[in-house]
Amino acid sequence: MVIACASSTSVRTTETAAADALARVIADPNRSEADRARDVYRHPQDTLLFFGLRPQMQVVEIWPEPGWYTEILAPFLKDQGRYAAALAVARPDNPYITGRLAAFADKFSAHPEVYGRIAVSHFGAGADEIAPPASADMVVTFRNIHNWMAADWAPEAFAAMYKALKPGGILGVVEHRANPALPQDPKAKNGYVREDYAIHLIESQGFKLVAQSEINANPKDTKDYPQGVWTLPPFYRLGDKDRQVYAAIGESDRFTLKFVKPKNR
Repeated sequence: MVIACASSTSVRTTETAAADALARVIADPNRSEADRARDVYRHPQDTLLFFGLRPQMQVVEIWPEPGWYTEILAPFLKDQGRYAAALAVARPDNPYITGRLAAFADKFSAHPEVYGRIAVSHFGAGADEIAPPASADMVVTFRNIHNWMAADWAPEAFAAMYKALKPGGILGVVEHRANPALPQDPKAKNGYVREDYAIHLIESQGFKLVAQSEINANPKDTKDYPQGVWTLPPFYRLGDKDRQVYAAIGESDRFTLKFVKPKNR
């Protein structure tokens, strides 16, 4: 009994230390004002602690550009762990992707004293080795599944994440949550993905779902907008049309899922 109590105390101490360190990074003035304004919707501390983030981990973030979570993860990990960015594959014919990749490189390479040395790989069809096999303690991806569904590449994407993780490693996922009463569009054209669909998709690649959270839920999101999820902030694809209405709704309703790569695989 004494050993169990000591172990429980040690776990709580580790969790508290991680929470305190995360809180300091999230409050750091190096984070942009625009990014900090989104904390109320993205709940970075609660989300990362739910995933089980610790400062000693080797963590890969998928498609982080322009770097909202990089501003948090890289400083948190730079002294004891390591942050790696699996960036979108460069497309010179696509100004949007080109601009996002350039902005990411300019921002995070210029301040190694803040962000440390960020390992970079590229992730997409034909470039699916995000890290050496079985090297990552954690892989995280935020609001990307709909992009891979649109490209008919979602199973391959999660297979690559599975390969990169150590046995027992964690996959943390956040995505815009679709209406469960409607069939899933296989291309996810409106940006929303059914939670049950995502779970089945990810578990089909060998992962095991271990926890679900409502940290990033938003019951105001009706999910039936003219420009899909991009009608809402921070995108506002309708410009000033009904902007106050969409601002009052806030950012999308999102599911938050934690998976593990089984230790015996």
